[in-house]
Amino acid sequence: MANEDISKLKIEKATTGIGYKKKKPVFKITAAAIAVVLIILGIKGVFTPAVQVEVATVSPAYPSQALTLLNASGYVVAQRKAAVASKTTGRLVWLGVEEGSLVKKGQVIARLESEDVEASKEQATANLNVARHNLEQAKAELQDAGLSFKRNKEMLPHGYVSQAEYDASEARLNKAQAAVAAAESAVKASAATLKGAKVSIEYTLIRAPFDAVVLTKNADIGDIITPLGAAANAKAAVVTIADMASLQIEVDVSESNIRNVSLGQPSEIQLDALPDSRFRGAVHMIVPTADRTKATVMVKVRFIDKASRILPEMSAKVAFLLRAVTTEEQKPKTAINPAALVTRNGKQAAFVVKGDRVAETPVTAGAKLGDMVEVLSGVKSGDRVVLNPPKKLKDGSKIKLAEK
Repeated sequence: MANEDISKLKIEKATTGIGYKKKKPVFKITAAAIAVVLIILGIKGVFTPAVQVEVATVSPAYPSQALTLLNASGYVVAQRKAAVASKTTGRLVWLGVEEGSLVKKGQVIARLESEDVEASKEQATANLNVARHNLEQAKAELQDAGLSFKRNKEMLPHGYVSQAEYDASEARLNKAQAAVAAAESAVKASAATLKGAKVSIEYTLIRAPFDAVVLTKNADIGDIITPLGAAANAKAAVVTIADMASLQIEVDVSESNIRNVSLGQPSEIQLDALPDSRFRGAVHMIVPTADRTKATVMVKVRFIDKASRILPEMSAKVAFLLRAVTTEEQKPKTAINPAALVTRNGKQAAFVVKGDRVAETPVTAGAKLGDMVEVLSGVKSGDRVVLNPPKKLKDGSKIKLAEK
């Protein structure tokens, strides 16, 4: 019975065939999906090699660039600058300023020890008082001697006094007059001594010679200040100050180009520390001598526009202009290298770098600004654009930067 049941068992081929036919459509769908993905990636340029390009940055430009005759570089220099020191030697006991402090002319900014000169002043004051009292005494003696001489002179013709008494009164008068003159001289001498003591006290007070800003603090409380600074550990200057109203730019102009510079010529100043600002200037002086080692002539340019941010020793660039710029020309404009502009479909465009790809961006160009072109719309300052875009470059192309 069992053998009979086993003999009846068989494999249905039709069932196996149906199962095979069900798996074939799944494979076709998967292959189709992969093909679509590959096509999309191909369209996006994933399999296209990166295009090597050069790039430049869109930057702000000033219309004055078109008016520039000559450029020069130099530094901001204070024309009035002083290392403030004392005329006498002493220990610094008080300092009332620090770097950046504003000081006025005559303001006391530091003080040296002054006990010895204060004592000298008190002594001189006392000596002056003594001299004045001696003068008063001498004057009183002179008055008495004068009256006595007058009486003797009147009585001598009548024989009421002897000639000897008359001569003695006259000698007394002369002596009293001399004593008054000596007392007056003593008063003047004592007054001069007192004045000298006051001057010595004034020397212990270090004052600002003009309105200025403190640039550096060269000494601290307790330091010995001496005019020559020859002693060990002694300081010659307490502070260094500069008159900020006297700031000018000093630049070196080559001898071959000095003919393009004239007194009063309008200029534009750019400071490396303030790259986004431009300051109006004018030629203040052409120093009447040349530097034979550099074949240059120093030119000093004064500021017309001043700002508290301008500091001595800042590096600067000066553009000597054909004419003064107008208010409108002082405003920066967005500029692009003309080599970055292309014409596609009758319109100007630029390829803006976005990571490792580019985006074709329509651009509206304006007037020329020196070697650059003004951009009215499309890109902004700071954008990086492709220079001399190759014809195969298109929107979304992958790029790599050319090695310099």
